[in-house]
Amino acid sequence: MPDLPAAANRAAWVSDAIRLLDADANRSADTHLHVFPLPVEWGIDLYLKDESVHPTGSLKHRLARSLILYALVNGRVGPGTVLVEASSGSTAVSEAYFARMLGLDFVTVVPRSTSREKVELIEFYGGRCHYVDDASAMYAEAERLAAECGGHYLDQFSFAERATDWRGNNNIADSVFQQLTAERYPVPSWIVVSAGTGGTSATFGRYVRYRRHATRIAVVDPENSAFYGGWKTGDPQYTTGRSGRIEGIGRPRVEPSFVPGVIDEMIQVPDAASIAAIRLLRARTLHWAGGSTGTNLYGAFELIARMRAAGETGSVVTLICDGGARYAHTYYDDDWVAGQGLDLAPHTARMERFLETGEWA
Repeated sequence: MPDLPAAANRAAWVSDAIRLLDADANRSADTHLHVFPLPVEWGIDLYLKDESVHPTGSLKHRLARSLILYALVNGRVGPGTVLVEASSGSTAVSEAYFARMLGLDFVTVVPRSTSREKVELIEFYGGRCHYVDDASAMYAEAERLAAECGGHYLDQFSFAERATDWRGNNNIADSVFQQLTAERYPVPSWIVVSAGTGGTSATFGRYVRYRRHATRIAVVDPENSAFYGGWKTGDPQYTTGRSGRIEGIGRPRVEPSFVPGVIDEMIQVPDAASIAAIRLLRARTLHWAGGSTGTNLYGAFELIARMRAAGETGSVVTLICDGGARYAHTYYDDDWVAGQGLDLAPHTARMERFLETGEWA
């Protein structure tokens, strides 16, 4: 017979865990929607949804909460469950924060190349990092660790697209559209996001279709990432077998949470362009952001230039995914950039010319 007192204790613990996660959400005010300065006469507005102001400093705060809630309500996590993840950094930072809140142990498998700042944040929240030399080995190693300790593999790459309620419930898409209601173009022409798990593009893409908006979804992809090739060829097994420099986005394989059917356009962005874009962002707005934000911004500029060329007006929304302090020793370090063989100058010149003329050379 089942141990009824033990089952009741587990149910009470799960109920309180969900309360704690909901309380954290209630304490965290919605993130800001900044305006990027463009000439008023263009008739185009560019907004930056600033996800860096979450308690754990990135867009992944939303995902981590959703993944843990999903595991709780599906009966996969209880008192004493070890939480395991495969993450290049930001998701693990947020999951470590929530694991500590619930009194659970957390271990994440990360590539050895993960930035020092992210590793320190994971450890600050009580998490432990387990390193692999090959990023493609993360998934199997995380599964092995979870099985070995009887824990639960959160598996962001499989569950990101389903853990978040895309119909509303204050998800990121609903938040953006609510914040735009008083703007001159409240329904954006484009939403531009990058893909790390595919969950964010899936949420936005499903939401705009469900709400019957005319908004199009563009996904920007860095060098060595498989998402663009998988979308272009229609091959869900497409791989590059290579890791990228832009942490948090781009994967060597097409992840299970990537939903190509909700995407209207994909744009490949050189790594040097992503880094040049975050430096330009800091110079123009004082917002200090990570590399994935640069990928987003570069793609947004290209789409706005297309709108200008076509005589279109409207709004474009993209994301500040995380803060730049996490990359002080990489993307903002001239020696590191030079050591990677990257030349930012041509991309900086292209963006400066775009901001002066509206043209994308």
